[in-house]
Amino acid sequence: MHSIAPPGAVSATRGGATAWLAACTAAALGALAATQAPSAALDWQPALAGTQPWRLITSAWVHLSTQHLLMNLGGCALVGLLGWRAELPPRATLAWALAWPLTHLGLLLQPALLHYGGLSGVLHAAVAIVACHLMWGSGVRQHRLIGALLAIGLVVKVLLEAPWSGAVRAVPGWDFALAPAAHASGVVAGVIAWRLIGRAPRPNSAAGSQA
Repeated sequence: MHSIAPPGAVSATRGGATAWLAACTAAALGALAATQAPSAALDWQPALAGTQPWRLITSAWVHLSTQHLLMNLGGCALVGLLGWRAELPPRATLAWALAWPLTHLGLLLQPALLHYGGLSGVLHAAVAIVACHLMWGSGVRQHRLIGALLAIGLVVKVLLEAPWSGAVRAVPGWDFALAPAAHASGVVAGVIAWRLIGRAPRPNSAAGSQA
C-alpha cells in the first residue's frame, strides 16, 4: 500500500521550498545591488560591529571582484536547488535568516579579519541547515544518509581550509582571498539556527489520540 500525504502537508512542503528559493533569489539580488554601493559602507568590520549592526546583514552582499560575485551567485543557485530537492519546510528559511547575522557575529573570534564580504559564509550556513533537516527532520532513511554525507563533506571542507591558521588564504587562480573563518562560522551558525528554529517541534504526548 502507498501512503498519501494530506493536502495540507503537501502545501506546506511546496510553500517551504518556495520560501527557500525566494530567500536564495533575494540573497543573489542583494549581492547584485550591492555592486552599486561602496563596499566600505557595507562590509564586515569588527571595529564597527557595535555601532553599525547592519553590517551583520549587508556584509554578505559585498564582493571583492567579479569572479567572487559570480562564484557566489552560482552558489546561491546550487543551494536553492539543494533546498528545493530536500523539500525544506518553511521553518528552514527562518533558520537561515537567523544564521545570516550569526555567521558574521562569529567572525569576532577572528579579529585579524579586519574586512570581510561575500555570500560564502551564509551559503555554508544554508548547506548546514539542509544537512540537519535531511539527517534529523525528514524521517526518510535515504534522506538521512544523504544528509550525513553532506554534513561530512562540510566538516572535511572546513578542516582542510584550516580556519585556525590565519585570517585569509590565497587560492591559486582566484583574484580574491579566502576567509576560512567565515565558512566555519557559517556551518556552526547553521547548526545552531536549525536547532533553535529549523527542527520540527516535538509532538505533545498528551495529545496523542484523535477523535
